[in-house]
Amino acid sequence: MTNLQTGPTTRGLQRFAIPAVCGLITFLGYYSQYLFNTSADLAPGPLTRRESIIFNILLVCVWLTYYQACTVDPGQYKFPPKEKEEEDNNNKRGGRGPQKAKWCKKCDAPKPARAHHCRHCARCIPRMDHHCPWTGNCVSLQTFPHFLRFLVYTNAALVYFARLLWTRLYYGLWDQRHVPAYLGPSVGALLGCTMLSIAWFATQFALMVLLVTTVRSWMLGKTMIEEWEAERHETLLARSYDGDDYWGADGHGGFVPVKVEFPYDNGFWSNMAQAMGTNNFLRWFLPVGGGGPKISNDTPWKGTGWEYEENGFNDRVGMWPPPDPEKLRRERAGAGGKWPGARENLSTEKSEVDYYRSSEDMKTAFKRRQQEDLRRRQQRRQHSSEEDEIMAELEEDEGYEERSRTRSPPQDGRAWMNSEGDTLWDYGVDVDEEENYGYPGQGVSESLPLVKTATGYNDGQGDEDEDVPLAELIRRRKVKSNGVLE
Repeated sequence: MTNLQTGPTTRGLQRFAIPAVCGLITFLGYYSQYLFNTSADLAPGPLTRRESIIFNILLVCVWLTYYQACTVDPGQYKFPPKEKEEEDNNNKRGGRGPQKAKWCKKCDAPKPARAHHCRHCARCIPRMDHHCPWTGNCVSLQTFPHFLRFLVYTNAALVYFARLLWTRLYYGLWDQRHVPAYLGPSVGALLGCTMLSIAWFATQFALMVLLVTTVRSWMLGKTMIEEWEAERHETLLARSYDGDDYWGADGHGGFVPVKVEFPYDNGFWSNMAQAMGTNNFLRWFLPVGGGGPKISNDTPWKGTGWEYEENGFNDRVGMWPPPDPEKLRRERAGAGGKWPGARENLSTEKSEVDYYRSSEDMKTAFKRRQQEDLRRRQQRRQHSSEEDEIMAELEEDEGYEERSRTRSPPQDGRAWMNSEGDTLWDYGVDVDEEENYGYPGQGVSESLPLVKTATGYNDGQGDEDEDVPLAELIRRRKVKSNGVLE
């Protein structure tokens, strides 16, 4: 389902999404009525008055909810003057502000819990679910109720349309299959029914799947992004339990995975009422006047959109989302390569990791790092002579350094995909802001040459070659004969 949430990445193509949806509603909703009412040879004949009223009422509800899903503002945080200085003082000097508040460098403002920076809306969105190209808007704290109503009424209209269509396909085609062709429906009616059937099936299937997944997230109190984060966390724990070295302490600065429960699931009813902004379930599906939650900007860091009730299953509050060990590993590589942006974020990320660990976990991680350091030193002593020979040959290869400079850094935010093949980028999240690894363009000089090492990409000025394993050096030895980096 990659790119289903955010559609094509080209902005020009996204501009056609809303007109395409309007055209599809018009085709299925109004062309079908024209065809049914004008094709006298298409049994059982024109729509009855009751069928027309019900179908058109559903269409009006679809238009109203779609308009609201497209036009309602997804929400924007408003901070008082000098919020940045106050937040810096609170977080860095032990002040009274939120101790774990993150900072969005794109907005140059604090990022509250459950907020993400949308690459389409170009701002941090409260309780961001995903950016939907078919509405041209973010599904968020303020727009989720309208998006859910749109899905409900659209699926209801499609189900009722299916009843009207298949009645005519049965009585007009199947029931008259033995009748001579000139006595049956015209070619135009057959072609129209065929196109309507294809369009209905594709639309009904896609929107029914989307409705089921949305209702599931609604009941569990999760957004699509949080579902992605939860699946990544479960994968991390599973690999850690299996003893996979990729997630080991050596690669992630001694990070010991700790299971973190999703803290915002407070029961089905509470989750649904919170998302719809009211406990009155009679208002949940009103196409007009249903309303929804509004962000409270009168008192920053307090109220709706700023703070969320937690279920108390974790040892502390504010443990979600769990730290990303892959992010820490790459930031360590950047800091080792003397990237200013990476060094700036490394201390913050380490403090977040320590927040999730107990003293025993930190002692265990320290001992594991000692053992790994001892093992690496022994390996370097055993193979020092062969490494010197290999590096001497590489120095003679004049093209190796130039090819290393032209290598591009890995695609941030695409390092892990869920079971459906989705990344944070596919949900509309600005992964450059989320990850912030300090690659060129993020506070680092563009002139720094990027060299691939065993631990990542650096500027070639560090001592990363000391940790290069023998297998990597042997691979580099093949550069001279192959002519390219593998």
